[in-house]
Amino acid sequence: MITKKDVEYVAALARLEFSEDEKEELTKTLGDILEYAKKLSDVDTSSVQPTAHILPVNNVFREDRVEPSLGRDRVLENAPDKSKGCFRVPRVI
Repeated sequence: MITKKDVEYVAALARLEFSEDEKEELTKTLGDILEYAKKLSDVDTSSVQPTAHILPVNNVFREDRVEPSLGRDRVLENAPDKSKGCFRVPRVI
């Protein structure tokens, strides 16, 4: 069962501040959530297959094939600055 001290501890970790009324309400709400989760653990799921997705997942990628790439001159056509067949950029260091 969740206690008010547990709520205060979690709130401190999350750097949240709550009034006393809010702490009481959160204690009850979190307790109800844990009770519900406990009920779910009582459900027999032995015949249910584990799933990662509820719907079948199909690969949407195209077939991998080699195609000709752009030539160096074509790539550098729109470069704002180029030097010796390469992009020229401002020094970063």
